[in-house]
Amino acid sequence: MAGAGLDVEGWIAREGALSRVPAAFAGVVDAARARIAESFDCGRLHSAYIYGSIPRGTAILGVSDLDLLLALRTEPTEADRAAATRIEHDLDRSFPQIDGVGILLFSARTLLSELERHDLGFFVACLCTPLLGDDLADQLPRYRPTPLLARETNGDLSLALPGWRRQAAEANTDQQRKALSRVVARRIVRTGFTLVMPRWGGWTSDLTQSAEAFGLHYPERAEQMRSAAVIGRTPSPDPAVLRELIDDLGPWLAAEYVTVHGEKAARP
Repeated sequence: MAGAGLDVEGWIAREGALSRVPAAFAGVVDAARARIAESFDCGRLHSAYIYGSIPRGTAILGVSDLDLLLALRTEPTEADRAAATRIEHDLDRSFPQIDGVGILLFSARTLLSELERHDLGFFVACLCTPLLGDDLADQLPRYRPTPLLARETNGDLSLALPGWRRQAAEANTDQQRKALSRVVARRIVRTGFTLVMPRWGGWTSDLTQSAEAFGLHYPERAEQMRSAAVIGRTPSPDPAVLRELIDDLGPWLAAEYVTVHGEKAARP
């Protein structure tokens, strides 16, 4: 399936659009836009975006979460974070169609910075769908599935592992373990995909397709990655699932990633 997710010129195509939002989630998106506009005026908010399964048109009722990114005119403050948390809780309580809401906050300057050109910049330009304000993608380059993009998007998996281990050790409810398993599984599957992305020759955010692409090049780990893709969609409270992801597949993948692509540029 080489060439999947690319436009006719070989650039990675923007994967979402408001026109692809399923009808059952249209009210959620409208409410998110309204809540953001109420909480962040134009002097504070540069632009807002939605990403994930909802703008890709693949969201599942009662299972999928709502993912949002806000680009602010200056660096986020504690007041901004508190406002974002209120929006998250409000939307999650109001709409049974979704299972959780996550809002990322960054300054527009950070998103457009040279350091983030092949990470957060790529994320905005190719994986985020504009919801409010002027689209930052107009100020960003186009992207191909290169080793540079692979390194800068996911070449830091090893940094996440210690924190996940702590969270797993501290999780004492099924809900906490399920939430963590979803985060860990999604990150591992997406890292597995970008490990092979330059050889696969395209782009996808679909977890199943990502796992299959990975398995073409690492058949000895293919079944583990397929299982991780399932957990990314339907999280598990089983501690053994977390142990396999965090203590086996994750460390192996982090080491292999550095061997193939190198380490992501250090952030301040």
